[in-house]
Amino acid sequence: MQQKKTVRQQTVLSLAMSVLVSCASLLGAQACAQDSWPQRPIKLIVGYAAGGPVDVTARTFSKYLGEQLKQTVIVDNRAGASGMIAADATAKANPDGYTLNFVASPSMTITPVVQRSKMFDPRTEFTMLGSVVTYANVLLIGPQIPAKNVQELVAYARANPEKVAFGSAGVGASNHLSAELLRQSTNTEMLHVPYKGNSPAMMDVVSGKTTFMFDITSTGKVFIESGQARGLAVTSRQRNPSLPNVPTMIEAGIADYEVVGWFALIGPKNLPEDVVKKLSAAVEAVRQNPEFRKAVEEGGYSVDSISTTEMRERILREIKLWESVVEKGHIDSQ
Repeated sequence: MQQKKTVRQQTVLSLAMSVLVSCASLLGAQACAQDSWPQRPIKLIVGYAAGGPVDVTARTFSKYLGEQLKQTVIVDNRAGASGMIAADATAKANPDGYTLNFVASPSMTITPVVQRSKMFDPRTEFTMLGSVVTYANVLLIGPQIPAKNVQELVAYARANPEKVAFGSAGVGASNHLSAELLRQSTNTEMLHVPYKGNSPAMMDVVSGKTTFMFDITSTGKVFIESGQARGLAVTSRQRNPSLPNVPTMIEAGIADYEVVGWFALIGPKNLPEDVVKKLSAAVEAVRQNPEFRKAVEEGGYSVDSISTTEMRERILREIKLWESVVEKGHIDSQ
């Protein structure tokens, strides 16, 4: 009887040890899985159509990011609502590090303000993983307009309040608000003419149907070099390397005028800390890659190496700026 009892005890002990070993193995596997992230392809959502400037830069970035993470990064275009559909999908994604967003600044700081959207709160619903590049606009004026600099344009607008009109890619577009900020800063009368995209707006500047518009430096440079338009000023605080002879708006006499767009990597809030660290390190490595830097600089962008804390501060600052511009200009996209 004692012998049977001993056998049963040994059997129970053996089973208990097996359970403990299994549990330890499972916990170890889970820890290993977390440590070895990413184990499958990463989806990089882009809120604009394929072939556009955001998409092209995202695809360049995804190549180098994938090399750093040793995993495939797949671009997923979800165009619509000026990038807000993609941002909303990111905010609602599972925070596991496998759904990220290559976001353009208007989706975070301009469109939500103009549309008064409640889809997501750009200040609280994302994990900042790293700014990638910045870009500036350039103020372009047609050759028929006599103004040779920004101050002469302002004087012309004051002398001809019914003749000055600026084009944009549409109500609430970044180049619309860039011009509106100029109008408000100089207290001048200027008519906004919205178009369905930058190209038709630019054609009317070249032909003289509208007075001026803002466009990104990479495309604006083409019209400046061809003589179809003159570049009066860039919107960044420093001169743009691709247009070294064009002054900044501040140099041109518009105090504190700075409008800089940016592309960044973000994810849903509550991403695991180890995933955040790996992604932030990977973004920094990509930014320092000479081939990546050359590719984006040739596209008219500047590599941006600010911290994630500075990213959040930038978003708050820009939202405040555009809220003021939209309110003063009575701008409504509806």
